[in-house]
Amino acid sequence: MLYLIIALVVLALIGMSLYNGLIKSKVKVDNAWSDIAVFLKKRYDLIPNLVSTVKGYAAHESQTLERVIAARNQAINSNGASVSDVAASQQALSSGIRSIFALSENYPDLKANTNFIELQNSLKEIETDLSSARRYYNATVRDYNTTIQSVPQVFIANAMKLQEREFFELEDQAETKNIKVEF
Repeated sequence: MLYLIIALVVLALIGMSLYNGLIKSKVKVDNAWSDIAVFLKKRYDLIPNLVSTVKGYAAHESQTLERVIAARNQAINSNGASVSDVAASQQALSSGIRSIFALSENYPDLKANTNFIELQNSLKEIETDLSSARRYYNATVRDYNTTIQSVPQVFIANAMKLQEREFFELEDQAETKNIKVEF
């Protein structure tokens, strides 16, 4: 009888340990996604300033600037959507930002503008941070997905109704590179 009680206690401790490991892994994924959301917000906040600065020098390029603002608004609205929807909206936004920097090539005064240079530097820093956050998120998703599919955790994960998480993948491999900022 004592052995049975000891075995039950050991099984309960193992079960709690597995459960806690699953919760820890899930929280890491949620935290990593939160980090991405913070960097995306910084990016969104920077874009109107960038557009305003460019508008002062390239007012007749309004169609390009309007597309960037539309892409920004779509990206903001996609934040509650799936990871793949957020990734798609980020690709459109990155494309728009690249078009603004391409415009700057035609306007030497804009390229020399201190505010524009500061915005470029800020955007470069945000893009670097976002890239790092994306890598960390994907690593935590990989670990989480592996954990919930492994024995014996799979039994507890199924009981908890834990689902695999999506990776933050970019369809266009050019998007894996930081936006090029030249002076």
